Formats: sequence, C-alpha cells, structure tokens
Amino acid sequence: MVSSKTPPPENTPSSSEAHNVSSEQAVAPFSSRRDFLKKSALAGAGFWVAGNLHASARVSVNDSVNVACIGVGGQGQSDTNNLRRIEGVNVVAICDIDEKNLGGASRKFKDAKQYFDYREMFDKMGKSIDAVSIATPDHTHAPAALRAMRRGLHVYCQKPLTHTIYEARLMGKVARENKVITQMGNQGTALSSLREGAALLQAGVLGRVSEIHVWTNRPVWPQGADRPTETPPVPSHIHWDLWLGAAQERNFHPAYHPFKWRGWWDFGTGALGDMACHTLNLAFMGLDLRDPLSVKAQTSGTNNETFPKWSEIEYEFGQQGERAPLKLRWYDGGRKPEAKLLEGVERVPNTGLIIIGEKGALLSEGDYGQKIKLLGGAEKVEVDYERSPGHFKEWIQGIQSNSQPMSNFPDYASPLTETVLLGNLALKASGQKVLWDAKNLKATGVEGLDAIVNKEYRKGFGIEE
Repeated sequence: MVSSKTPPPENTPSSSEAHNVSSEQAVAPFSSRRDFLKKSALAGAGFWVAGNLHASARVSVNDSVNVACIGVGGQGQSDTNNLRRIEGVNVVAICDIDEKNLGGASRKFKDAKQYFDYREMFDKMGKSIDAVSIATPDHTHAPAALRAMRRGLHVYCQKPLTHTIYEARLMGKVARENKVITQMGNQGTALSSLREGAALLQAGVLGRVSEIHVWTNRPVWPQGADRPTETPPVPSHIHWDLWLGAAQERNFHPAYHPFKWRGWWDFGTGALGDMACHTLNLAFMGLDLRDPLSVKAQTSGTNNETFPKWSEIEYEFGQQGERAPLKLRWYDGGRKPEAKLLEGVERVPNTGLIIIGEKGALLSEGDYGQKIKLLGGAEKVEVDYERSPGHFKEWIQGIQSNSQPMSNFPDYASPLTETVLLGNLALKASGQKVLWDAKNLKATGVEGLDAIVNKEYRKGFGIEE
C-alpha cells in the first residue's frame, strides 16, 4: 500500500516538555470545548485520557510494542522511520504493494517479516503484533484499520482518517468498542503552538467568533481531468489488484500511482481531504467544529472522476455549547481570502487559517499551527495547555500506559474527519446547498450524495465483518 503523503516539518516538542502526571489523574469526557483543554492539561505524559475508553491490556508500561507498518514508501517511510527511533518499539512486519518500497524498507528492518497484502499479514502474524501504522492511499485506510482494531490491535492511521464520512463514524465506534489506543497522523496536534492557540480561543481572547477562513496551496497534483483511455502494462514491481483494494476495478495508469491518486474520487479526497485535517486542526480543537449544518461550494467544474481544479466551500455551524453559530470558508487551487480580512499582515500566506471574532483575529500561518499571531487588538493571556512528548510518542506511550492520545479516533479524529469530508459533498452538488443531518449521516437538499457518504466496496476489501 504505497503512500506519497508529504510529512510536516519536525516541530514537535521534545519529551522534556511533557508534564509528568500519574495515570490516576485520568479524566472523564469533556463536556465543553473549554473543559476539553482544561482536562487535557491534567492528563499528563503528553496525552489525555478519554472517558469510557479503556484499552486492551496487551502491553504494559515496561513492555516493548511490536508494530506492523502498512505502507512504507513516501509518508509511510517517514512514519516507519519515526517509529523505529522510539525506545521500546519493534517493527516486526512491513507491508507494501510496491516491491521497490518493500525492498528499500527491508534494508533498514532486516528482521521484519515482509508482505504485499495486509490481510495475509494479519492472518499470519496477528498474535505477534500489538499495533499497526497505516500510511496508504485514502481508500485503503478504513479497510485496513478496521480489520486491525477488530483483532484488538492499536492503530495509528494517517490523515484524512478515512475516505468517506460513514467510515469515519464507524472507525470511532469500532475503536471504542474494542478498547484500542488510536491516533490519526495530523502531527500538528502535538505542537505546543497549536495547543496554545486552541487554549487562547477557549479563553475567549477573540470574543464571539463569527467567521473562519482556511486555505491551502494544494492541489500540487492534476485535478479536473477525465479517466485515461490508455492501458499501459502494470509495472512488474506493482501488485495492482492489491493497490486497488476496496476501489472498483480499473486498469493501471501512472495518472493514479504512485502519487497522483489524491485527485481521483475513487482513491483520494482531494485538496480538502489532504490538508484540512492539518490546517483546520487548531480551529477544530479550539471551537469544537463538529456537525456542520450545511455546505455549499463554488468550483472550476466537477466530474465523476477527479476533484475540481479549484474550489471554495462554505460551511455553516450552529450553536455548539458556549460557541455561537459561525461560518467557515475553505479555499484551494490558488484561491485565497481577501487581503482585507488579514489587516495588518503584509501578504496573505500561501497556506493558513484566520479566525475572526468581535475582539480581533487569530492567524495561523502554514499548515500545522506552528506560527500563531493575534491581530486587530486581540490580547494574549496566560493559558494552561498540555505539552506533548511528540506525536508518535503520544501513541506509543498511550499503548504502554493504557491511555488515549489527543487525536484518538472516537473523541477527536473521527469527528474532525467527518467535518472535513462533508465539504466534498458540496463539490458533487454543483453549487447547491447540502443540508446535513449528522445524527443520521444523511445529506438532504441534493440528490445522489448517498454513494459519497457510504460507498460500495470490492469483494474481499470491505469494512464490515
């Protein structure tokens, strides 16, 4: 399962920044956005303990963690290398549909068993594995992760967590039911700057927030194209049927593999899916941006094969706890917010986030929340927030101490992914407003969107037991 995801810069805090708090200080689920960050600060060791989530006891605090890595090229190579640097982690299996990727990884992980098919890996090594990392094209995330969690294995899965909204909801449910430790690979979640920014929002430094603007320099791959008609031979080192996985059958073409799959509906989630779990992360954490009421998009034009060359998507959110209703606008393909929205900033960054409230604004430059500025009279205050030992360490330490990282599936990553992927329904709606019933995972107001919320799977690669 080859991946071509681009890793973020290494900006995660060192382990010396982590608060050392005992496991007895575990806390109940947060009841509000403010409560979330307050309780996060008490959870200790770089992660917060989510209520009603008690992990399986396969690994204790003094045990090594045996990890299998699905996808060891591109972002998968980065993730696998990051895991191997953590004391107490043993990479015992590596899996990739690309023999070149697998061969390269095997030179570093000489003792790891090698597989092309994650299903075979689980069948043969399931009892020897404690945890799994997944860095594959988006359409493979849920089939692989759900299979792992139902075996009681802990899971780290790259962003976006899933290919569809239904998968995101199911991933959270299965993670909770099987009491496993989970984390999505939105690495900025571990940055102190992002967590401080979210805490500032919780502290009310902007007052009532009315609008949010998020933009990216993606796509950096082709979009707005039709399906290729050529049928070149499958390269000898590629296991094409396994790469297709859950997707419906089609011929190999370099327009899909190894990197350009992100722009295709059957495999990726476009610019929004690629980056919003990063760039929107700070606002989601600080303002609890769950369950939008509606989405509507402007685009360069849509088809049933690829995402548009550019899009602007407007989300509407209702009242959520202490947070008032607000609107969020997403921009990609070279689109950006108007410069007047960033008064006091010399130029609009290529990628970023601005949150506008009655007392001023908060600007996050870049994708990961690594550079935060308060604008327009907003005044910084002292806030409490949890320091992280580093994104991957949060997951491993969570496995060893039976506690959940910040970006665990049920309480954080699944809801964030649902919010993000809802925007892609608007791309299919051709300018019409899509109304969203989050409780029932139902889009109304536009016909023909059910297949985007919950797709069909090729036999042998489904998500249900």
